[in-house]
Parts: sequence; structure tokens; C-alpha cells
Amino acid sequence: MRRICLTLPTNRPCSPTIAAIGEEAAYAAEHFDTEVHLLILDSCEAPAYAEHSEAVRRLPGNPRIVVHHLGEAEQRDFLQRVIGRSGAMKPDLLLDLMLPAASSYGACTNRAFLIAIALGCESVHRRDSDSRYQVVDGEPVFPIHHELMTLGRRAADAAHDVTENALAARHADKRVAMVGSSFVGELSVDIGEILRLDPDVYYDMVSLWAPVHWSGEQKKALVAESFRGAGSQTFVRDHSTLTLVDPMRVDMCNISFHGVHERVPLPPATDTIGSDYFLIHLVHDAALPGVLHNRDIVNFYTGERRTDSGFMAYQTRYVKFLLSMLYFNFIYDGMGRAGASLLDDRGQVRASVVARLARESTRLDRGENVQRLDILDAAYRQLGGRYATFADLLARHRERLLDEARSDIEDFALLVEAWEPLVGAAGLTPVNPALGQPE
Repeated sequence: MRRICLTLPTNRPCSPTIAAIGEEAAYAAEHFDTEVHLLILDSCEAPAYAEHSEAVRRLPGNPRIVVHHLGEAEQRDFLQRVIGRSGAMKPDLLLDLMLPAASSYGACTNRAFLIAIALGCESVHRRDSDSRYQVVDGEPVFPIHHELMTLGRRAADAAHDVTENALAARHADKRVAMVGSSFVGELSVDIGEILRLDPDVYYDMVSLWAPVHWSGEQKKALVAESFRGAGSQTFVRDHSTLTLVDPMRVDMCNISFHGVHERVPLPPATDTIGSDYFLIHLVHDAALPGVLHNRDIVNFYTGERRTDSGFMAYQTRYVKFLLSMLYFNFIYDGMGRAGASLLDDRGQVRASVVARLARESTRLDRGENVQRLDILDAAYRQLGGRYATFADLLARHRERLLDEARSDIEDFALLVEAWEPLVGAAGLTPVNPALGQPE
């Protein structure tokens, strides 16, 4: 029986999502020869955490489902034991990168990776607390159906269980490293109001995540499909394709990984969006097989983003994302040129190549990011109102943001270099020693 980790990281109240992901776990246990470890990584304050505990208590019992609801204290305890066992240098810094005080989409998923390894799970399947499943004829449409059909199998074998095989024959002996889909509903990045206010300003801002050398046509095409997922397309019938998955076609609210997450972590940058998408690019650039399916998840916005503080925080995350692209575009380009050399003789990702590219990127001139901030300042001021207020905030923190964009990549390189011993230590470390698991 295979053992998998279905994980939900959250820092907001989401009891309905917990109930829904519990149903997905039950679907997996009932339809596949699978033991599901449902992992809820909870960074909420006490009232919301208590609500989540009650939601977990209400989940129907199933002998093939083990639920782990871990607050930050339990997560920190586990990480301290893993880091200590790994013998890694700078243990305090590593702990901060794995469990930072600020919000980090990459760090919360990295914690899920290590805990999944400790639980003996062969794959990780991630969902988000601000999304829900499509419902067709009264039944939820669970992505885990396609994930468990193909993830981790030889591509040649998985080809029998997909609708379409678009994978070149030379990849047939590789394992399916990623299965994913996208989302429908609201934009994945909360900038729809900017598009409504001024489409030209929207173009100026969104095109900033493209490499600067791209042509105008390439940038227009990128802007046209950015952050839209599957748009308004709703599920009718299953379709799945075995392929080298285009990173623009999948989303981290609807993703699963096999193997690759044990080789390379996600960037642990804080207060930014997009940091958790790195492995999607790595799988593609390393020519690892993936499956793209159409069981899209529904994305929605929580009320917190509509508050003044939520607005300012989110725009800061968006700006930090754009600044990070100076470095990630360099790394992605390097991975694309490395191609097959990204893999070792066993077909596994060479983490050393990723770490080297990350280190090299930190030596880039940051003039490109200075230009990004100039364009953003003008764009926010042209929009007026609360956007102009944010421009004033941005102006006060320019130097800090420029410095953080570089230091975030330095932290990523350090974590990549430490990942192998952390993964090895996690495999020997119980998540909860109090339950009698031996150290």
C-alpha cells in the first residue's frame, strides 16, 4: 500500500476547507490502495486554531487516513530535532528559513516536504486554504484522482492511464515527477482592480515579471495569460496529458510532487508571492515527465485582502515577486540551458546545479530592479487613491526591498545546499515522539 501526504498549510480560518480536504482524503483512501496522511500545518492564532481542531475532530474516521494537525510549536519542535540530527551549519538560521516569523509560501511547503518524509510518504499533494473544489452533479471534483493514477510511475506505464500522451519516447523510462492542474475563479494575484482601472498601467506592471530582453509581443502574450489559470472554464469531463508540463498551466493550490521535492526545496522568501512555484519550473527544465489534467480548483479571495492593511501587505508581496524575477529569470534560463545535465545518472535532480545558479544570480547588477521600482512608482501614482498611498510606502522602503530581493536568493542557495542532510535526518525523525515513535 502506498503512503501519501495530502497537505493544507494555513494561516487563516478555513474550517470548511478542512472538511473538504477530508473528503478528498476519503476519496483517495476508498478508490486507491493508499494510506493518506492528511497534514494540516496551522499557523493561526488560538481562536482559529481551536476552530480547526474542532473541524478535524468532526472528520469521519477511516482506518486508511491519519490526520496530523500541527501548530507552529509542534512544527518548530520537529524542525529543531531534524536540524540538530542533520549536523547542518547555522542551525538557528536554518530554523528561521524553515519557520520564519513572517508569511512564506515556500517555507510552509518545505515543512510539509520534511514532515511527509518523516511520515514515510512517497509523495506530497498540496492544496490551499483560499480555494475549494468544483462540484459537478452534486459531487466534488477531486484532483487527487489523477495524481494517484500516474504520480511516481514510469512514464511508459502511466501513458496507459492518461487521455493523451505528448511525451517524447526518450523520456519513457523516467518517473512522473509532478501531476497538477490550475484554477478557475478570481485571478491568482489580486490585481484585477488595476486592470479595471487602467489596462495600460496593468500591462506596465504585469510585464515586469518577464525577462527584460523579451520582445514586446512576448510580453503581451505573457500579460494576456498571467494569473488567469483556466479562466472561466468549468469541468465537464476528465482529460489528462502526459507531457513536459508548461509551468504556466499549473498552480500550487493544485499540485503534487514525487521525488523532486526530496532533492530541492522551495525558496523560503517571506512576504512575497510566487516563491513556491520554483519546483514547477525545475520539473519542466529538467525534462521530468508530468501529467497535466483538468480538475481545476476554484480560487477565491478572503475578506482580509479588502482591508487597508491587507491591501498594503498584498501589494508589497506583489512588488517583492517582481523584484525576485531578476534572479529567478537568470536561474530559469540557466536551468533551461543545463537541460539533461540537471539530472544525475539515476535521473534525479542535481541540487548542486541549482545552488550554483542561485549563487551566481546574486552577483547580478540590481539596476534592472531599480528600473522596476521606478516603473511601479509611476504606475501606482497614476492609479491614485490608495495605490498612490502605497507608492509613498514603496518609496520609503526602496533600499530595503532591493536588499531583500538579493538576500532572499542567498537564503535559497543556502537551503538548497543544506537540503540533502535535512531530508536524510527527517527520514529518521518522528513527527511526534510522544506517540511512542523511536528517535
